[in-house]
Amino acid sequence: MTPMPTPDSIRQAIAQGLHCERLEVDGDGHHFEALIVSADFDQRSRIDRHRMVYAALGDRMRQEIHALSMRTLTPAEWAAHGAGGASSAPRTGG
Repeated sequence: MTPMPTPDSIRQAIAQGLHCERLEVDGDGHHFEALIVSADFDQRSRIDRHRMVYAALGDRMRQEIHALSMRTLTPAEWAAHGAGGASSAPRTGG
């Protein structure tokens, strides 16, 4: 049986697949929220940004993670919004 994912294990998987300037993951083992700030998202649509995160998570997204809510921002977008905490990050851009 596959162990239940943790915010830390999800954070590690994303960090291995994307260069992140800021990466916060919170969750209860079934539902997770992530704030991901990466220059890799520059000039990418919200859908492409999410696909990049899904690619970083690989099979974990299909097998272990029930739900993942993401805010995907470029460093410029993050800075423009005051670089607030995960709870104050804007929903625009991902």
